[in-house]
Amino acid sequence: MSATPFLKAWFEIMDSDTPERVLDRITDDFEMSIQFSKGEGQSAEFLGDRAGLVAYLEQREKSVLVHDITHGARVDDVELVLGRTTRDGAFEASFNASALLDPATGRCRRLLIGRTPQLEFPG
Repeated sequence: MSATPFLKAWFEIMDSDTPERVLDRITDDFEMSIQFSKGEGQSAEFLGDRAGLVAYLEQREKSVLVHDITHGARVDDVELVLGRTTRDGAFEASFNASALLDPATGRCRRLLIGRTPQLEFPG
């Protein structure tokens, strides 16, 4: 999906054995919010700056989920995607992500991700 190369690469890195490499893809003024639902009212929000992203990375499973972007678009310096995660090939959750990119560096300044297993979009 060439319309969203930043987020495509971001999720490929997140799916790898070394997801901490995404830290090289954020700006000094980075801020994020990740709304993470496990379903049935079980949810958590991860937010903050670089330290918040480090905390999120430390608690997540490595090389378990696969992110598949099904739709994406770029508007000016913002990439937006809709996708699904799978575990061992089975649907786990739908997600959407928005990233504001620094036009000078191509790095992420703002990141908003929402995820839920309660709703599946057709691929």
